[in-house]
Amino acid sequence: MKSVVSIILMSFLPAMTAVAQSYATSLMSHEAEIDDIISSMTLEEKVAMLHGKNMFSSQGVPRLGIADMEYADGPFGIREEMEPHSWNSAHLTTDSATFFPTGSALAATWSTKWAYAYGKGMGREARFRGKDMVLGPAINIQRIPTGGRTYEYLSEDPLLSGFLAVAYTKGMQEQGAAVCLKHYALNNQEDYRGFVDVRIGDRAMHEVYLKPFEMAVREADAWGVMAAYNKVRGRWCSENALVLDTILRQQWGFPGMVISDWGGVHSTTGAVTAGLNVEMPGARYMGKALLDSVNTGKVSQEVIDQRVREILRVRFAVKPVAKEEANKHPVGNREEMDIALEVARRAIVLLKNDDLLPIDNKRIRKVAVIGENAVTKMALGGVGAGVKTRCEITPLEGLTEALGPGVKVTYVPGYKSFGRADRDQKKSPIQKADPKLMAQAVKAAKKADVVLFFAGDNREVETEGSDRKSITLPSGQDELARALAKANKKLVTIIVSGGPVDVTTVKEVSGALVQAWFNGSMGGKALGEVLSGKVSPSGKLPMTWPRRLEDVPAYATGTYPQNLNSDSQGDIFVGLVNNQANDRRQQLVANYAEEDLVGYRWYDCKSVGVAYPFGHGLSYARFEYSDMEVKPAVEGLEVTFAITNTSDRDAEEVAQVYVARPLSKIHRPVKELKGFQRVELKAGERKVVSILLRNADLYHWDEDSQAWMLEQGKIVIAAGGSSDNLPLKAEAELMAVGR
Repeated sequence: MKSVVSIILMSFLPAMTAVAQSYATSLMSHEAEIDDIISSMTLEEKVAMLHGKNMFSSQGVPRLGIADMEYADGPFGIREEMEPHSWNSAHLTTDSATFFPTGSALAATWSTKWAYAYGKGMGREARFRGKDMVLGPAINIQRIPTGGRTYEYLSEDPLLSGFLAVAYTKGMQEQGAAVCLKHYALNNQEDYRGFVDVRIGDRAMHEVYLKPFEMAVREADAWGVMAAYNKVRGRWCSENALVLDTILRQQWGFPGMVISDWGGVHSTTGAVTAGLNVEMPGARYMGKALLDSVNTGKVSQEVIDQRVREILRVRFAVKPVAKEEANKHPVGNREEMDIALEVARRAIVLLKNDDLLPIDNKRIRKVAVIGENAVTKMALGGVGAGVKTRCEITPLEGLTEALGPGVKVTYVPGYKSFGRADRDQKKSPIQKADPKLMAQAVKAAKKADVVLFFAGDNREVETEGSDRKSITLPSGQDELARALAKANKKLVTIIVSGGPVDVTTVKEVSGALVQAWFNGSMGGKALGEVLSGKVSPSGKLPMTWPRRLEDVPAYATGTYPQNLNSDSQGDIFVGLVNNQANDRRQQLVANYAEEDLVGYRWYDCKSVGVAYPFGHGLSYARFEYSDMEVKPAVEGLEVTFAITNTSDRDAEEVAQVYVARPLSKIHRPVKELKGFQRVELKAGERKVVSILLRNADLYHWDEDSQAWMLEQGKIVIAAGGSSDNLPLKAEAELMAVGR
């Protein structure tokens, strides 16, 4: 269905220049008090604030009543307390927390409402635990599906990532805890992240990779940013004047504080003058070396005062929690668990369904549950962030509860999961099926009315510090899936992972396919509700699932993976944890040759088929889109259309709006996401949906003027339930006068 409208955006829509734009910030309301504090401080006190005091705190000014800054490792749950100067647990009994669904699961909700609630819950728990700043959200673009932290990051799309980051940030900071947006910037791989130098054009950098950070800073007043490990255009992010000063502070007007990733500082003068506020977790470069640099005139007092001022702005915005009040009460309570449950329900994606789901417990009496991922807990594992949670309901537990006592559920492991010992021994997760375990699984499958096969990865396969070498299912799961399908045609495969896997085999042999993610403390309960039909699935993929790894743009262009001359150079963070020095003399270049054609943009442009497209997700309900209209609004274009739930069950749908510029004089993707909205619909209900396409999101970055510009010309707007299912279309004409 197509309609044609004429929209004229005149000069009252000025181009956004590269000059810092003013925005509402709570950080600038104590400047006079900060002046007094800085004038009362000694140089030694100032420098003491600019580096770590212990593993997760930095120094305040005790004699002036300025508390230390306490950091909490996130971004999907408040990490347990550690010993002051090590990575060893403090073994407290009150430092538990809610395990919230990880970033990719949150993004699969496509819900700013629940991203806000998520941030709110995280912020509340951070304050209970005495934390001032949470190291999250993690909002780097998912450039490669094999990325070790794909499960932490949100999406391959900057607008989806940006809107969710804004909501998360607002929710958390309204609770009095500062966010620390990470990892700034272009930290899109784990392999060699401490060595790699990213090269990319200005347009792609601003429009894709920096966009979520800019949105969180300018629209949500983010108070903290973490500098990434990698280089950008030849300079480490922790001392990169382009990234930290020109873009972050000058163009975006960021008034807050920047901390390093742990062990990610490489210089003294370069870091402090470029805009880094705190070196974590030690004082190698910004302790005595910085003091000496000031005393010898290499660094000015004015620079030191400015870095201290930026920290104090955040310190005034975040009220310190008294030591005796922190960790006083158990955390991970009902209110936060309820948020985790609501997010988990909306994150689950139904990829395929040939009428096997939902499971009818009046008709199905015997269910075989196959696969260790049905019982594996995902709050901890691998390298990096984890959560010591009071509760994590496994899929087997959630399913058994949802189906009730009338259904016999039989569990068989089927395969042996890849574990920490395997990782430490540098074994590959890609192994052949275990014949004995497979035989037991086949025997159970033959006796069942339906087989639920829990496949996918775990937190040892997907881990910080290293990328997956393939997207093949581990532990011989493809071989096992074929055997199960031969034993019982009613096979449902549930994938537990943080990112895409190769579904070629399981898609072919399974009557239904579900993506369950690393879905938090209540993920098992949510999954049981979806599989049993108590809740209709409504998640949508926040990233494209490729058919083959070779189709992914970074692989197709030959720019990833890179290769070092020696295997001796380990990961920078792993080396820090293990007290091992890393030789970082050899540098690698990551040339982002695909530029802005990340994810679905690439597959559209190159006409490459995919396993499942960006935005895909089925439902037990059926939806019809109709009656599209486009009209001008003060802040952009208002797109309205109707969605009708034509089924007999209540459900939620995520409506998506994409924009194309077929006659553009500059390179553009075939289409780009420009708006979305989650809609609740009762059985048979019709609703009119209104989605604003904002002026700011229609601009492109002009490299000549180093500013955001609006190009005049034809615009095609399409709406529907997935990037490849857009039944509604309209055309408009944009007219921009002047720059």
